[in-house]
Amino acid sequence: MYFFLTNLSFFDLCLSSVATPKVIADFLRKRKTISLWGCMVQMYFMHFFGGGEMSLLIAMAIDRYVAICKPLHYQTIMNCRMLIGLLVLSWAVGFIHTTSQMVFTVGLPFCGPNVVDSIFCDLPLVIKLACTDTYVLELLVIADSGLLSLVCFILLVISYIIMFITLWQHSSRASSKAVSTLSAHITVVTLFFGPAIFIYAFPFNSYSVDKFLSVFYSIITPFLNPIIYTLRNQEMKAAIKRLSSQQIGSCVFS
Repeated sequence: MYFFLTNLSFFDLCLSSVATPKVIADFLRKRKTISLWGCMVQMYFMHFFGGGEMSLLIAMAIDRYVAICKPLHYQTIMNCRMLIGLLVLSWAVGFIHTTSQMVFTVGLPFCGPNVVDSIFCDLPLVIKLACTDTYVLELLVIADSGLLSLVCFILLVISYIIMFITLWQHSSRASSKAVSTLSAHITVVTLFFGPAIFIYAFPFNSYSVDKFLSVFYSIITPFLNPIIYTLRNQEMKAAIKRLSSQQIGSCVFS
């Protein structure tokens, strides 16, 4: 679990770093501009790390499923080779997810006005600015981002329901720890997939809430994930308490 949490933190750091520096800089400027290739790079890495994190959350659900439903086989199934394989698969999915969309977006002609109605470049918003027929590309974005997010979210919900049923049949201290960990997973999955599904399942319809959801999905959620796992994980809370008591003890001694 901590192997995946470490990599999830890295994905969150990268995802929030793609747009945040430019957004902060634009707040200080009256004229907010970005170059065409800067916009393309921003979109590429947004979907690269977003797709990778989506796959990593599924890998974390698999890890929890094996730990809860097949505990005696956990060390055999989730060995080092399996962990590395799932991590590499997450990076590969992120690469395929973004490349399959961006390879068609880069060559689009833009005749102006090239104004993106958001605080950063996003694929549906940029595609709408193209002065050519983008119907096929729009369908690709809906299938690759919206439909994929929805299907993954449904599969994750089903897996968590199975795990909760398994835990409900075993009332013990270990089960309560597992429920605490699962609740953190579910919170993170909901915060990540909820805005993504709303934005990309209907990406070419304009909603006033889209800007807020875009910020929430790309900046706020990566920031909240470590906090959620820290507060909901009992071992994390115990470690924080021990560290706090050590700090207080050293201060009193000095």
